Amino acid sequence: MTTARQFPIFAVVFAIVYAGVYLIAVERNYALFTYHPAIEEFGFLVEPPREGPAMYWYGWIATAAIVALVAGLIACVVPEQMAKRLWSGWSWAIPVAAMFAFGYLLRGFFMR
Repeated sequence: MTTARQFPIFAVVFAIVYAGVYLIAVERNYALFTYHPAIEEFGFLVEPPREGPAMYWYGWIATAAIVALVAGLIACVVPEQMAKRLWSGWSWAIPVAAMFAFGYLLRGFFMR
């Protein structure tokens, strides 16, 4: 397979996996690192707040990006016949479903 044929496969798989893993990372708090803005320090994995609040958002993004990158690269080496079966619509359907799931997860903030 050439690079021109591999990129759409990579992009579709990356979009699908990123949205799903990001949702799981937020729900289960699987952050690759924690940022403490008050003391301007990073900590490895999830750490409790030190002086002020801890920010896990950057760690969730990094976790989802690394997992999606690996999944996209693996998808690029699968046989072309298998790759053709992947519907490109999943690249928007799964992120939209993830947005609805986030709305459900955060409903307490909207229903106050």
